[in-house]
Amino acid sequence: MASKQDQFSGTAEVREQHRFDVGVLQEWMGQNVEGFDGPLTVEQFKGGQSNPTYKLITPAKNYVMRRKPPGMLLKSAHAVDREYAVITALGKTGYPVANTYALCTDESVIGTWFYIMDCVEGRVIWDTTFPEEPREKRRAYFDAMNKGMADLHNTDYAAIGLSDFGKPGNYFARQIGRWSKQYVEDPEAGRFDSMDKLVEWLPANIPAGDETSIVHGDYRCDNMIFHASEPVVNAVLDWELSTLGHPLADFTYHLMMYRMPPQETAGLTGRDLDALGLPSEEEYVADYCRRTGRPDGIPNLDFYLAYNMFRLAGIIHGIRGRVVRGTAASAHAKAMSERVQPLADLAWQQALKAQGKA
Repeated sequence: MASKQDQFSGTAEVREQHRFDVGVLQEWMGQNVEGFDGPLTVEQFKGGQSNPTYKLITPAKNYVMRRKPPGMLLKSAHAVDREYAVITALGKTGYPVANTYALCTDESVIGTWFYIMDCVEGRVIWDTTFPEEPREKRRAYFDAMNKGMADLHNTDYAAIGLSDFGKPGNYFARQIGRWSKQYVEDPEAGRFDSMDKLVEWLPANIPAGDETSIVHGDYRCDNMIFHASEPVVNAVLDWELSTLGHPLADFTYHLMMYRMPPQETAGLTGRDLDALGLPSEEEYVADYCRRTGRPDGIPNLDFYLAYNMFRLAGIIHGIRGRVVRGTAASAHAKAMSERVQPLADLAWQQALKAQGKA
């Protein structure tokens, strides 16, 4: 069986359902992308399921295009305009993101909204254990991820023009409501007992206190481009779920890797972290807390993890719905759609831990 690294790295021919008129795009780029010069060749990145992502190749340089997928879409999903806004704003601070060029909201060009950015060179690493790196370097890769998350949450969103990027406050209540509604209103994708329990339990058990920062929403090692040979993050990718939200929601989503089984998402549960040269969950949390000024650590950690596993199950439930309706046709999307049940069950286990029942 091919590894995720082999399955999802690199590019392939554009999938039939994601094709468009390359000549029309080339003409648009000539008018809207500074320095662009054709001819243009297009390939599709194998990784990424939500917003189709393309490598745009020209003799002088390469670009990347992210677009909304064709077909019937949920109203709030696939917000490439929001991705473009946050990447553009963060790029001006020196945060590691790709340089952006232009956003197109004219559906007559390729059929859906899209934006163009630089193609950042480096490596995408799909396995959380960083198996291709020597043991003595792996901790440094984790530290680079940790620093990237802390730096994002320490960024003054108002100062970079993102005051209207989301609604500050009540993030957990709003997010739980959003994903619960999306789950309940998509019966074609199925109903699951653990999801039903979480829909009821989560809103009644939100911890006190509130904070607001930019949140990425899907921060993990395979949404980053690392330097070709060093533990340095060249760019953080896939900002589709970014908004203004609670930084602990964002961090604990990233932290889920420590509670996920290896067969699910290259998780670290049951792995010998010391033998692998990786920090423990406790060490990783402590490093983030040190960088973000949290001397008391993260109380209610199990609630946050239950919430995030529920949220991820909700996202995958949405993919399951698109598979059923035929708008997500890749083999990976179909395989992902089967993960709703195990993820929801794992989320409920975290909820039981939070209640002292597990």
